[in-house]
Amino acid sequence: MVLIKKHYSYLYVCLIAVFFSLPWGEGRGGALAQTTTKVSGKVVDANTREPLPFVNVILKGTRAGATTDLDGYYSITTTTPGDSLVISYIGYNRVARAIKKGVEQEVNIGLTQGIELMVVEVNPGENPAHRILRKIIANKDKNNGERLTAYEYEVYNKIEFDINNINDDFKNKKLLQPFSFIFDNIDSSNIKEKPYLPVFMTESLSDYYYRKNPKVHNEVIKASKVAGVENASVSQFMGDMYQKFNIYDNTLIVFGKNFVSPISDNALFYYKFYLIDSMEVDGYKCYQLQFKPKRKQELAFVGNLWATDSSFAVKQIEMSIADDANINFINSTAVVQTFTQVNDGWLVKKEKLVIDFNPYPIDQKKKNMLGIYGRRTASYDKFKVNAPKEDNFYSFTENLKVNDDAFDKTDDFWKTNRHDSLSKNEKQIYHMVDTLQSLPVYRTWIDVIQLFVTGYKTVGNFEYGPYYNIYSYNEIEGNRFRMGGRTSNKFSKWYELSGYLAFGTRDEKFKYSFGMRSFIDKKSRTIVGLYYKNDNEILGQSQNGFTTDNILASIFRITPLRNLTNVKQVHFYVETQWFSGFTSKLSFYNRQMLPLADFHYEFEKAPNTIAIKDKIVTSEVRLLTRFAYNEKYIDGTFSRASLGTRYPILQAQYTLGIKDMFYSDYNYQKLSINVDDRIRINPIGYFDYVLEYGKTWGRLPYPLMTIHGGNETYIYDIYAFNAMNYYEFVSDEYASATISHHFDGFFLDRIPLMRKLKWREVVGGKILVGRVNETNKNVLIFPGYLHTLNNGPYMETSAGIENIFKIFRLDAVWRLSYLDNPKALPFNIKGTMQFTF
Repeated sequence: MVLIKKHYSYLYVCLIAVFFSLPWGEGRGGALAQTTTKVSGKVVDANTREPLPFVNVILKGTRAGATTDLDGYYSITTTTPGDSLVISYIGYNRVARAIKKGVEQEVNIGLTQGIELMVVEVNPGENPAHRILRKIIANKDKNNGERLTAYEYEVYNKIEFDINNINDDFKNKKLLQPFSFIFDNIDSSNIKEKPYLPVFMTESLSDYYYRKNPKVHNEVIKASKVAGVENASVSQFMGDMYQKFNIYDNTLIVFGKNFVSPISDNALFYYKFYLIDSMEVDGYKCYQLQFKPKRKQELAFVGNLWATDSSFAVKQIEMSIADDANINFINSTAVVQTFTQVNDGWLVKKEKLVIDFNPYPIDQKKKNMLGIYGRRTASYDKFKVNAPKEDNFYSFTENLKVNDDAFDKTDDFWKTNRHDSLSKNEKQIYHMVDTLQSLPVYRTWIDVIQLFVTGYKTVGNFEYGPYYNIYSYNEIEGNRFRMGGRTSNKFSKWYELSGYLAFGTRDEKFKYSFGMRSFIDKKSRTIVGLYYKNDNEILGQSQNGFTTDNILASIFRITPLRNLTNVKQVHFYVETQWFSGFTSKLSFYNRQMLPLADFHYEFEKAPNTIAIKDKIVTSEVRLLTRFAYNEKYIDGTFSRASLGTRYPILQAQYTLGIKDMFYSDYNYQKLSINVDDRIRINPIGYFDYVLEYGKTWGRLPYPLMTIHGGNETYIYDIYAFNAMNYYEFVSDEYASATISHHFDGFFLDRIPLMRKLKWREVVGGKILVGRVNETNKNVLIFPGYLHTLNNGPYMETSAGIENIFKIFRLDAVWRLSYLDNPKALPFNIKGTMQFTF
């Protein structure tokens, strides 16, 4: 999580006020000079009276102008002389309206649609829109740009974030006084009753390449400019590959949700269509179809599309997510795509996207609540089709590249190569960011945000933390206190030192850890690390669970924690990335394990004679390989966060234990293989599964076999067996399957009384089969609470509700087998927090 500090600190400072704020009045403030002309109003379709977004409203003979917002409103404030407005919008007749100079006035405009064509011929009783839609669907394969043998183009992307609903009460908050100068940049020219403050902007210019057979997409970002950020991993998400969607696909993934395309093969099942008109658009005779969802709260769009009357290709589409769609943190959206014909294919020429975010966990209907606008504008040029490059030009592994000099482009370069010029406010964003970052109070805000998000407090060359490990409690140590930290980026961006010291008031013993990690090569992210620790562990805990000394684990633990093992460990590793998504990690471990409290390693020394083994010592080499095709990351200095992939994630680990190396007790081998994937099943949500197989060779005691991950807290863990206890089951060979299906409200959205809650259903199940061979059973005596799976599979199932107040999830968990084991609970309820759209 360090990456938040490293790369998005400025953006978080500007947006954090949204989350720390309460409702304010509507105040807009500001007096106009006598020579100022202010014109505002609304642009609608003259026939349907529907508001028109993205309409260009220009003061004739000047550069002053605005674009209508999602609700059709515009506002222009200027001192430039002008006596009329010119209003233009694709598919509509151009209009001019006279205005008065030097006064404030409201001018509302109704636009009429373009040239009418012949009426489409339909059968009696048939909806004419359906016949046209069927023609569009029938010609999808012909018109879809993906059918071309190859294409390439240059794309310019511009992304901006704005805080909206800025008012005087907010600006006068004492907390924001050090940043008061930024409010001079508030823009009220575009959004009626929603003045906004531009706070973050990025631009990129890239070359995009596509080849059909074998299918591959490549992009080279040749220029990138991000306000406050210089990081290639951030810039990759500003290119066209990550932002792009294809209207010809049946399913469009928006904010991780499966939306049905209005021209999907089964669009008539999800949408109502209306033939609105026929007109000429950019020289093409087109039919205009209007569409909206058939049922409430479905993941579908509302909008209009214009299709050519000869090839039935989509010439333009304007759509937004339906207002009642079951999606979080979004007030409204609008997207406009305009297509151009290049030889015999149709490709996107321009694209505009506006999203009005509502960052509050509970829906806020008041218009004076702060929100966030996200805007993306993309334009495409220099098309070249059906001329594929040589095979060695394309890459299946490194499909996105950021040039080394992408951040070094001059202002003159951008002025020459931008497809669109920057507005006055957009130009000021870069200057505003530099000014903000020079303020001492800005550093203070960054430290507060970093402490909240990452758990670390930065002081000069050192970061103290994490705060959630400072205090915890367990039955062995009693009250446990810990202090620690790591070196900061100010100390070095090539290597990091870290460590901690802990003390328990009941066992009166110190525990500690220290180590370092360092880059060998940053391009391949080759890192070497060396750590030592002397601390207590839970051996039968999910890798996804809280650490033993996490305060939340102490608070939400179901039973007192006693099954602790003291571990003295030396860990050395080398990790490298062969290409994006494919990594390997070679590690060496030397571990000494000592049981604590009344727990002992007992073995049968002779018939009817029980002896105790003081400790277990192992030395082992591990090779971990992980492959996630087309996975995207945001990189921190040392850590990175995965944003996932649409493909299965494969992981394999081989372990070799070496007897007598550093007093190791055993020779053995281990192998584990894991597959993790998500399958989207429109319209009933998505299906997740995790399959795993593991096997151990060699004569081993149970602590060195696989102790399956249980969960003795009230917090739901998607990777643990949530009805299994710690240290309950062990195997030397096993196979497991975890499945879950997230319905995204498919059933509850159809129940009138439940629909407004926007709850979402989730069901799941887990099964584990395993065994322990007779030889390994007799190495050490199993304690009474530790069991094998030789009597059949362990099984549990669950059903839950997600999206409670947008952030909570509750699951009922039923245990289906081994109910006679000590402390086995046939039923329990667990919860967690999750932030999803």
